[in-house]
Amino acid sequence: MSEHVHHRPGLGAIPHEGGTAFRVWAPHADGVAVIGGFNGWSGDRHPMVREDGGHWYADVEGVRHGDEYQFLIRNGDTHLHRIDPRARAVTNSVGNGIVYDRGAFDWHGDAFVLPPHHELVIYETHIGSFVSENGDRGHLGGLLGKLGYLRELGINAVELMPVAEFAGDYSWGYNPADPFAVESGYGGPDLLKTFVREAHKSGIAVIVDVVYNHFGPSDLALWQFDGWSENDKGGIYFYNDDRASTPWGDTRPDYGRPEVREYIHDNALMWVEEFHVDGLRFDATLYIRTIDGPGTDLPEGWELMRSLTSTIHERHPGTILIAEDLQGDPAITTAEDGGAGFDAQWDSGFVRSIRDMLSAVDDGERSMGALAEALVGHEDPLSRIVYTESHDEVANGKLRVPHEIDGDDPSGWHAQKRATLGMAIALTAPGIPMLFQGQEFLEDEWFRDTVPLDWERAEAFRDIVRLTRDLILLRRNLGGDSAGLTGHGCTVLHLDDEAKTLAWSRWNEEAVAVVVVNASAEPREVTTGIPAAGDWRLRFNSDAGTYSALFGDHPSADVEAVDEPLGDQPAQGTVSVGPYSLVVLTPA
Repeated sequence: MSEHVHHRPGLGAIPHEGGTAFRVWAPHADGVAVIGGFNGWSGDRHPMVREDGGHWYADVEGVRHGDEYQFLIRNGDTHLHRIDPRARAVTNSVGNGIVYDRGAFDWHGDAFVLPPHHELVIYETHIGSFVSENGDRGHLGGLLGKLGYLRELGINAVELMPVAEFAGDYSWGYNPADPFAVESGYGGPDLLKTFVREAHKSGIAVIVDVVYNHFGPSDLALWQFDGWSENDKGGIYFYNDDRASTPWGDTRPDYGRPEVREYIHDNALMWVEEFHVDGLRFDATLYIRTIDGPGTDLPEGWELMRSLTSTIHERHPGTILIAEDLQGDPAITTAEDGGAGFDAQWDSGFVRSIRDMLSAVDDGERSMGALAEALVGHEDPLSRIVYTESHDEVANGKLRVPHEIDGDDPSGWHAQKRATLGMAIALTAPGIPMLFQGQEFLEDEWFRDTVPLDWERAEAFRDIVRLTRDLILLRRNLGGDSAGLTGHGCTVLHLDDEAKTLAWSRWNEEAVAVVVVNASAEPREVTTGIPAAGDWRLRFNSDAGTYSALFGDHPSADVEAVDEPLGDQPAQGTVSVGPYSLVVLTPA
């Protein structure tokens, strides 16, 4: 752009001391103007000039942070009013862009560093339903008010379902209308920054969901943005052939077009650099890397993922990048041999195995072999996120774990015992554990964006909340005596499919922990191999009476492991475990 050296760099609205510069990509436009309250929404006052590469530019004196604006695009006889594709704030998904000063927020010197991946415990939440006041949609202020609760619970990472502006008042967020704008109903960009800053002060990392497999499909200013399209498809931001098709409409971005790749790259970097988030969770990556599922590879999608992960890791090496791919493809979490380069991916195999085991009506149907395979099925445990509930697992009529276990009595003994057993398995399994909002107080309503969490249950089941907290503190080794649970190593020590018992060790080079599960309705005496002879201290017993008035308070106790080999272990010991319970032991 040598003939435009006087033009300010950047895309979107670029506030400066004397006004605001604007730049937009509209290669097929015959003319573009900036309109807003500052010029009476007149298309004649501030025309933009064409630059190289199909961009248009104007610098308007006196336009300030907070002013509303649009682009008026002329294509032949057609005049199109468009929200700025890079607007950081909008009035709503069918409204106006808002000029936003990206550098004005006071971060109070925020220099938070994401905890090591082996120490992470993630809490997934949906802002709109997490806290509701007077029946209204929730917003970031409500989540901000619960930071003390989350800190006390012990989690050190919160994952926000998508925060980009979406159509309508209620949504999961996986229908981004304005990908660069923070949802106005959630409080907009400054409130998101405030939440991140205060979360960091509380020792909690923030991970944000992003959606690059499709945009929209409704309230989408990007659609036929400058008036051009082919085959009645989406125009410059989208594929205009069969590659456009996704399960959510014909709105797959054109990963082969440099300007679209730049748009997605800049969006991902925006969350990390401007909003200080500590990680990104990429929605439905299967539909980035394929056209229609396995066997329909989209090479440009693979290349997009590789370039995104390599760029972010190079510029922000402390960031965690998570894929929701759900296919168990190891190429997702390697950068070698053309892999996508993510740090971790959601493990759908784990959740299915654990939930099948928990929901079986008869004990005889619970497979300890399947549970063992789910535990040790990965060479790199930190390449997976393990969980028993997520927004996908408990929505669209699919039930929360307590309700799936016992629909007639989702707060009764069977539901409480097996739901807490599943949560305990996830929090002691190799991998990065994740909870879904309300899981810690046995929320039994399936997830809907219009139904808020029942926070009265947090008090009614405060003892289950305490169980969850004790497990999380143990998983994070905050007491200094359970570092083995943070280790990469996992060895099955005992498996008895008839008695429905399983034991495994978690270990690193310096520490070890032993986990023993009884997945039957009767107490069990479990004789298992132990990694070393000597005294082993009981650190956790999920049947403890302090966790529920319904629990049996089975007298699990410390164990003295004797110097007699069992299986491939040098010692053995007998552990007493209550029904549907999990215990954790570490060397005394």
